[in-house]
Amino acid sequence: MINAYGWLNWVNDVLNFTRILCLLLAASLSGAEAPTDIAKQLREQALTSDLGWQLVESLTTEVGPRLAGTAADKKAVQWAVRKLTQAGFDKVWLEPVTFPLWQRHREIARVINPFPQNLQINALGYSGSTDGELEAEVLAFANLVALAQADPEQLAGKIAFVNQRMERSVDGSGYSAAVAVRKRAGMLAREKGAKAVLIRSIGTDSHRFPHVGSTIREKNPFPAAALSAPDAEQLQRIIDRGQAVKLALDISVSEQSGASSHNVVAEFTGRELPDEIIMIGAHLDSWDLGTGAIDDGAGVAITVAAAQLIGQLPQRPKRTLRVVLFANEEQGIWGAKAYARAHVDELSQHVFASESDFGAGKVWRFDVDSPVLMSAAMPLLQPLGIAQGGKASSGGPDIKPLIEAGVAVFRLMQDGTDYFDVHHTADDTLDKIDPASLQQNVAAWAVVTYLAAELDAVVVTSNTDAKEAAQ
Repeated sequence: MINAYGWLNWVNDVLNFTRILCLLLAASLSGAEAPTDIAKQLREQALTSDLGWQLVESLTTEVGPRLAGTAADKKAVQWAVRKLTQAGFDKVWLEPVTFPLWQRHREIARVINPFPQNLQINALGYSGSTDGELEAEVLAFANLVALAQADPEQLAGKIAFVNQRMERSVDGSGYSAAVAVRKRAGMLAREKGAKAVLIRSIGTDSHRFPHVGSTIREKNPFPAAALSAPDAEQLQRIIDRGQAVKLALDISVSEQSGASSHNVVAEFTGRELPDEIIMIGAHLDSWDLGTGAIDDGAGVAITVAAAQLIGQLPQRPKRTLRVVLFANEEQGIWGAKAYARAHVDELSQHVFASESDFGAGKVWRFDVDSPVLMSAAMPLLQPLGIAQGGKASSGGPDIKPLIEAGVAVFRLMQDGTDYFDVHHTADDTLDKIDPASLQQNVAAWAVVTYLAAELDAVVVTSNTDAKEAAQ
């Protein structure tokens, strides 16, 4: 016997199926090719195309690491303009973004006693300097909660060490649970009178590469650094011997105001609904240790390649397809905030927005709050090994300001099981990308993006208050 809830679900399924049939029938009667047929062609083309690989290989080889505000970052912007122009977009333009320029210069850590040895560290973004070598006893904490509960008298004048592990997960949820350590440990340690803070890297590997990332930016920066996982375990073992452990830290960094870069924006103008925008993108900057291949060269390649394949169709989709390569995501989504401010008057016209910023692992789930888009896309995504999800709760880090302004999002969830093995490390290099997985990503993005831009009956979350929310 079907209960009321089940009956409503059945009715919704029938209605959604009927909408798709109507779309297909209308296309058949008009002699035009159905949107789902075109999307299928895009999928097959993407699975045999090396366009995505060519893009990420070019970016990581010709530019390399792209710390926001540096000469390499400016070179990346020039690279992006050239590639997007060559791809045949109808419009390509730059939008300015300003932020502070933070750079690392020297990072040294060593155990003075009882067992003298060097440790592998990297300063966290927005860390302060130690102004020469700092020597102090270290006090260990199992997690951020323990640090928050610490007695200030015990920690005063010492170096705090937070040894909280990150759990591996396919959806990256382990990162969400652990990243607060990187964000808040320095602030808490300062409040309790410590001289500096060390954290176990927010990562899932066992390699001797520290994972960087930004801490909270403060008026008076506090020395903060990440230890590689093996070094965190080594330090913990030394502390567990029961003797006082003294460390020496020498961290030299700098911060300058008034740095700048650009969001790089390109679009194919919609043939019937040019004012309605499907926006996809990635962030162009990276940290300075690796070559920014998985974070986020892969996302740049995936979204640009998908859009380029759509742009090569005999006719443009009905809605405008816009690609945004955001500036300075790594140090605080500066480009994303600037984009939301610059486009406040047209945010209500952004029908969907989404970002690829989770490496190049295969897409395994599709999330969207649109029954029509879900119903049209899933038969084409299932052969790629992609399961049907639910409502998208996020579109990526740079999409957050748009979500807050009421813009609807979709999410192509990637397998992040090993993403945090190399995330924000010197090991983030091109060899970590599997070309076949990259092709699967491009295929999925091409299918979903095209259907979102082409379907007449696409249903989206209301964003009528987008302008007010953004202001």
